Amino acid sequence: MSVLRVACVACLILWNAPAAAQGYPEKPVRMIVPFPAGGGSDTAGRAIAQRLSERLGQPVVVENRVGAAGSIGAEFASRAPADGYTLLLGSTSELTQYPLVNRKVRYDPVRDFVPISMVGTIPLVLVVHSSLPANSVADLIRLARARPGDIDFGSAGIGATTHLAVEHFMLLAKVKLRHVPYKGSPQVSADLVAGHIQTAIPTMPAAFPFIQAKRIRALAVTTEKRVPVLPEVPTMQEAGVKGYVNVLWAGVLAPKGTPEAVVKRLHGEIVSALKIAEVRKVLETTGATPQSSTPEEFAAFIKAELDKWERVVKEAGVSL
Repeated sequence: MSVLRVACVACLILWNAPAAAQGYPEKPVRMIVPFPAGGGSDTAGRAIAQRLSERLGQPVVVENRVGAAGSIGAEFASRAPADGYTLLLGSTSELTQYPLVNRKVRYDPVRDFVPISMVGTIPLVLVVHSSLPANSVADLIRLARARPGDIDFGSAGIGATTHLAVEHFMLLAKVKLRHVPYKGSPQVSADLVAGHIQTAIPTMPAAFPFIQAKRIRALAVTTEKRVPVLPEVPTMQEAGVKGYVNVLWAGVLAPKGTPEAVVKRLHGEIVSALKIAEVRKVLETTGATPQSSTPEEFAAFIKAELDKWERVVKEAGVSL
C-alpha cells in the first residue's frame, strides 16, 4: 500500500469517527455490573442505567456477570468492541484490588479502559450476628484477640472490597479472623443472618435491610463521617480504629479505544443524570453519596487507589 493511500485511509477514519459518534446510540447499550443483583454496585448501576435510557433514547440494559471478585465482568467488558455499546459499572474491587491479589487477571485496569465518570461512593458497614457477644468494635476486638482465627468473616470473594476491607481492619486492630469467601455481598448477608458466619464488612445496600430488621447488628461504618441512614452507628475511627476509612466507589468506564465523542456524550449524560433528584434519592437511601467526575479526574483517582491498596495487599500478604 502506498504512503499516499495509507494517509488517505487514515484521514477517512479520522473524518468518519465524529460522524459515527453523532448518531450514537443507534441500538441498546449494555452496562456490565460484575456483581449480583442487590449489591452496592448493582443498585448504583440500575439507577444510572434507567436515567441514561431516557436521556439517550435507547435502552441501557444492566447485565450482571458475576464471579472472581468482579474480574469476570471486567474482563468481559475489556474485550468488548470499543464502540460505546458495552459499558462497565466498575468499582473498587475489580479495578484497584483484585488485580493486585491475582496477577493473572487478563485485563489491565488502567490500560484497557477509558474512565468516563465516577457515579458515587457507597459505605461499608461492620456487622455481626446477634449471637456474637459484641455490641461495639472494642468488644469485637477483645473477642477476636481472645479467640484468634476462631471467628469467621464473609466476603464477596478473595480480593474483593469486602475482603480487603476486613484485612485492613485486622491490620489496624491487630486481630485475626477466619475468611469465608462468597460470590457476592448479598450471599454474605444471607449467611450472616443465618448464623453460618459471625461477622463481615458488606456494602450498606446489602446489609441495611437486615440491620433495619434487627437480624444483624451494626457496629461501625467505614466512612469518614457517620451515615445519615444509620446516624447512631459510629465510624470506625470514632470506634477506635484510627486511620480506617474505606468505601466502595463506582463509576462508568468503556473499553479502551471508544471514540472520544462517545465518551464525551456519555460523560455529559451521566453528570446530568446524577443531578436528578430521584436518582440521588435512590442512591442516598442506600447510604451512597452521588459523585461525578471528569474522565481525567476519574483516571487519576483509579491510579491513587491502586497505590493505596497495593500497600494493604502487600502488608496483609493477600494472594491467590
